[in-house]
Amino acid sequence: MTLRVPFNRPCFAGPELDYARQALAAGHLSGDGPFTKRCNALLEGLTGARKALLTTSCTHALEMCSALLGVGPGDEVVVPSFTFVSTVNAFVLNGATPVFCDVRDDTLNLDERILPSLLTPRTKAVVVVHYAGVGCEMDEILRICGERGIAVVEDNAHGLFARWRGRPLGSFGVLATQSFHETKNVQCGEGGALLVNDDRHAHRAEVIREKGTNRTAYFRGEVDKYTWVDVGSSWLPSDLLAAVLLAQLENAESIQAKRRAIWDRYLVALAPWARETGVRVPAIPAHCEHPSHMFHLRFHDAAERQSMIAHLRSRDVHAVFHYQPLHLSPMGVRHGGRPGQCPVTERAGDQLLRLPLWNDLPAGDQALVIDSVLAWRR
Repeated sequence: MTLRVPFNRPCFAGPELDYARQALAAGHLSGDGPFTKRCNALLEGLTGARKALLTTSCTHALEMCSALLGVGPGDEVVVPSFTFVSTVNAFVLNGATPVFCDVRDDTLNLDERILPSLLTPRTKAVVVVHYAGVGCEMDEILRICGERGIAVVEDNAHGLFARWRGRPLGSFGVLATQSFHETKNVQCGEGGALLVNDDRHAHRAEVIREKGTNRTAYFRGEVDKYTWVDVGSSWLPSDLLAAVLLAQLENAESIQAKRRAIWDRYLVALAPWARETGVRVPAIPAHCEHPSHMFHLRFHDAAERQSMIAHLRSRDVHAVFHYQPLHLSPMGVRHGGRPGQCPVTERAGDQLLRLPLWNDLPAGDQALVIDSVLAWRR
């Protein structure tokens, strides 16, 4: 059944079809074409990354992080339990053991206060996830990991355009990743990017992304032929997808203005109701600038949340829950996960509900969402 207000709808900035036609006419549809290069340059400017490389997905960008850091059997990688499976799967694929960290009760980001107790001599990396684009406590995380020589990776799938103490998310870790899935602020259906913030990884990132060859260096004229020099895979998106993405990146300012207006309207309208009912709205620390990626509510328990989901559906509004605790999943249990290990994550998995939020959500539909939430009774 199609509801009047879907949770998400792919949105277009305007020039996508024109850019796609240009890509088709140019005859370069494979990876690393002119549109890919323009996207990479824009991302470097937006994030301050030393190098940005478009990938086929954020998942594949995370897999590149695992390969670049040399993660393998015997290594441990600390990840928040409250995240998407790709955050951990990328490292488990190479034989690493995941160590699940609970999240803070305010931002639902990895709890830096717990982090030191989870680190061992086998810890290879700590992966932080900026939930809803609200920055983790990066100064403390970098201090803790820096003292132990542990790499920090940012899963910044939610956080393009966000800042932490004035600095762009994605610029803190040795490596960082982005997502351009159709649920993200800027999108191309499926796509992602690797951000390299440490020059030691820049050359090898190009190599492993190009099936382990030095093909990129060949096209720059740095070698007279290209050959197999390292392990790798094919993580290049089509230049046709990059053309769609470029149209969105170039119009990011207007996209962000639309999303911020929707997010702010939700907050202004629902904050008094939330105070009365005890339902929680997003917590944004003063030193965080978020990208209006997601608006969520946190209910007292799963029964309340399901009641609201059903209520909204009866009013033609599609709202959804989000992550379930990874440490309690079948794979998480195989890696030592147990009930009570991450109590905040376990509560959030039952409590959290996301409201519809997409770039072109009509004002009338916004009003329907708000009115429907306000009409809910326990």
